[in-house]
Amino acid sequence: MDLTTTYMGLPLKHPIVASSSPLSGSVAGVKRLEDAGASAVVLFSLFEEQLKHESAALEHFMTAGTESFAESLSYLPEIDDYTVGPDTYLDLLRRSSEAVDIPVIGSLNGITNSGWIEYAKLMQQAGAKGIELNIYYIPADLTTSGRAVEDRYIEIVKAVKASVTIPVAVKLSPFFSAIGSMAKSLDEAGADALVLFNRFYQPDFDLEKLDVAPNLNLSTPDEIRLPLLWIAVLYGKLRGSLGATRGVHTPIEVVKYLMAGADVVMTTSALLKNGVDYLGTLRAGLQTWMEMNQYQSVTQMKGSMSQQNVADPTAFERANYIKTLESYKSDYI
Repeated sequence: MDLTTTYMGLPLKHPIVASSSPLSGSVAGVKRLEDAGASAVVLFSLFEEQLKHESAALEHFMTAGTESFAESLSYLPEIDDYTVGPDTYLDLLRRSSEAVDIPVIGSLNGITNSGWIEYAKLMQQAGAKGIELNIYYIPADLTTSGRAVEDRYIEIVKAVKASVTIPVAVKLSPFFSAIGSMAKSLDEAGADALVLFNRFYQPDFDLEKLDVAPNLNLSTPDEIRLPLLWIAVLYGKLRGSLGATRGVHTPIEVVKYLMAGADVVMTTSALLKNGVDYLGTLRAGLQTWMEMNQYQSVTQMKGSMSQQNVADPTAFERANYIKTLESYKSDYI
């Protein structure tokens, strides 16, 4: 049984990857993920705000007393909001890469290319086998056009790719008017992989305090539908790899993503819920399913249910909309 796969040029023992999360917040955590069976680990994210805050703090000590600094600093999160600064992150990346035999992928989270180019270089020097760009941008400014948002993504990818020689992945948002075109543009800009899809964490309302409050919920298996659709549509049409994330809670989601065309399947929520040893359950479940259905390798099953390989490609388009509605059954209809 051959479970091997290749993700943005990196050979992996199997397709199940531990995605960016607090579980990779220490060398011991990364080592536990490897021991539990992860084929690669995406380190938790280094945020653009951390890079800006470090620069602002340095400027503050050098130019204390200027009126402009106090105002500009007020727009940045307090330094106490972050437990890990850029230097500590790079040290963790370096020590983690030395401690394990699987690829460790650095993660950069932000909305501009400010500071990213230099830190992408430093991540490569620290031993990262790749970099995942998590471009977390909500265009709340109503004057910002869709084209401007797309151009921002593309410019960041080009800038980072020009600064490093290791592969670069983009964790993509589903909120574009034409996902296929955007994916193609990022692929042409040099992205070595697209990870579908990022989860935007929308705020909630605290009605007792009358305040806007952060509220994090783990993913559910139903969230597989949207990335499953687009991985199946994009398979075979891009140069780079496809990574699947969201909704991976059982081996069934792993199988579905691979058959849609994913090169790797990433999970966090299932590990936070069940513990890191659940990685072994996912891998064993994948292998059992393959044996029962007479698949000899991941390569053999990859993309077998993509749009280009299914008997009815319109199942991924509007024709399936009517069939989906007609398929619903209720005792009250």
